Amino acid sequence: MNAYINQAVESFRTLITEQLERQERIAAGAEVKDYTKMEKIVIGVCGGDGIGPIITREGERVLRSLLKEEVEAGRIEIRTIEGLTLEKRMEVGKAIPDDTLAALKACDVILKGPTTTPHGGNMESANVTMRRELDLYANVRPVNVPDQGIDWIFYRENSEGEYVLGSRGVEIPGKLAMDFKVTTDAGTRRIARAAFEYAKNNGKTNVAIVTKANIMKKTDGNFSKICHEIAEEYPGITAEDWYIDIMTANLVNEAIRSRFQVFLLPNLYGDIITDEAAQIQGGVGTAGSANVGDRYAMFEAIHGSAPRLIEQGLGEYANPSSIFKAAAMLLRHIARTEAAEKLEKALLICTESERKVIATGSAEDAKCAEFADYVMETIAKL
Repeated sequence: MNAYINQAVESFRTLITEQLERQERIAAGAEVKDYTKMEKIVIGVCGGDGIGPIITREGERVLRSLLKEEVEAGRIEIRTIEGLTLEKRMEVGKAIPDDTLAALKACDVILKGPTTTPHGGNMESANVTMRRELDLYANVRPVNVPDQGIDWIFYRENSEGEYVLGSRGVEIPGKLAMDFKVTTDAGTRRIARAAFEYAKNNGKTNVAIVTKANIMKKTDGNFSKICHEIAEEYPGITAEDWYIDIMTANLVNEAIRSRFQVFLLPNLYGDIITDEAAQIQGGVGTAGSANVGDRYAMFEAIHGSAPRLIEQGLGEYANPSSIFKAAAMLLRHIARTEAAEKLEKALLICTESERKVIATGSAEDAKCAEFADYVMETIAKL
């Protein structure tokens, strides 16, 4: 037993040292990329697993259509990034193969399909690895249901919390297992500033800080405290504390939910509650997600790889709406606002007002490519 304890203590010492070094790197800051001044932008398209290659194929088609002139002029390059499949990752024993990671780092922004993470074992999620390696610290997820007064945007801290060390806990076999949660001051300050900057720049007056600070007093307590320190720099914007359990109830409370605007959350809570919010919007298949850092940005659907659809032979019937919304967020990020607005308007027409072609994952409805055709035909009419 003492041998297990000593091993755990040494492992914990290593983790603390690594995380303090990471805190210092974050505090040092990085130069923020200005896409309006770049002569060329490289967009990587990474299919992933299950329905990922199917929906990203259509996402790439839409991007190429919207960016046709710039692609032909060489101002934008769209690259296919291989090797993020579960089979390849299992073969090399890494969450992201080295050559794939190098290819991703050679891009400026990435459109990514969902990836599968094995249950158990020590293989980390490809998403968690990518967020760490590219320092994608802000996960931004909008949810909009106009007829219910819902216009939400979630700023989820993306590089810390329970996920940063998720595969590096300690275990005494047959006795106990422990995982760790990490909150750094510098990491919290930058996600808080991102949320309050968005609120200031978009006319929002309320930021809900969502934690469980009454129980997780060190980690969530510091997260809340630092967020309020940042809030003091933004007069006119109210910062409110909410606990994650009551906030999950508030999102389905029609009497209160329309008052919320911007949400600011640690990693795990943001992961869970944004799926709930997406379900209110119409399902996780309707929501896109941005993972943003100073140097890189990655855009993806928030749903998984849907292995059951593949097993049932229905992969080609997957709904690509989520990856299209992610593509629209990508376009806004690289300052192609007009193209983003066209795609967003077309999606509203195709999914809300006209609904001439519907993709649901059922063979009774349209295929993924048929819905993409409908979206592109609608864009052409705008």
